[in-house]
Amino acid sequence: MPKITYPLRNECPPGACVCERERLLAEPYADLRPLRLTRMEEQRLIERIERISDYADLKRVQELIKVHLGADLRIEPGPNEVKTVRGIIIVLEERPGLCRKVRQSVPAAVRRCLERNPEIIYRLLDAHDLFGSV
Repeated sequence: MPKITYPLRNECPPGACVCERERLLAEPYADLRPLRLTRMEEQRLIERIERISDYADLKRVQELIKVHLGADLRIEPGPNEVKTVRGIIIVLEERPGLCRKVRQSVPAAVRRCLERNPEIIYRLLDAHDLFGSV
C-alpha cells in the first residue's frame, strides 16, 4: 500500500455509501483524487460553485472538477422542453472513491446557482443548440 501524505475523506458509515473507499485504498495504482475531497474541501467546492457568475465561470468549474476529482460534471438541457431549472440535467459522474453525498451536494449547488443566475441557463441552452440548425 502506498504511503499517503495528504488528508483523505473520512470513511462513510457502513451501508450509507457505495464509494468503495477501502477497495480503492488497497489498489497500489488507484486514482485517489476523489478521496482527497475532504468534508472541508467539499464545503469550499460548494461555496465556489455558488459564486459562479457566468457561463464561462461554470465551464471553468467543470474543468477544475474534472482535473481535481477525475469526474465529469454534466450540465445539459433535459430531453423535454426546459421551462425551469428543473428541466436541466445536472449529474456528477459516479467514480470509485467519490461519496454519494458529494454526488448529491454538487448538483444541488449548481442548481441553486442556476436559479440565481438565469442568464447562465440561457447561455447553456444556446450552447446546446437551442434554436437548432438554421
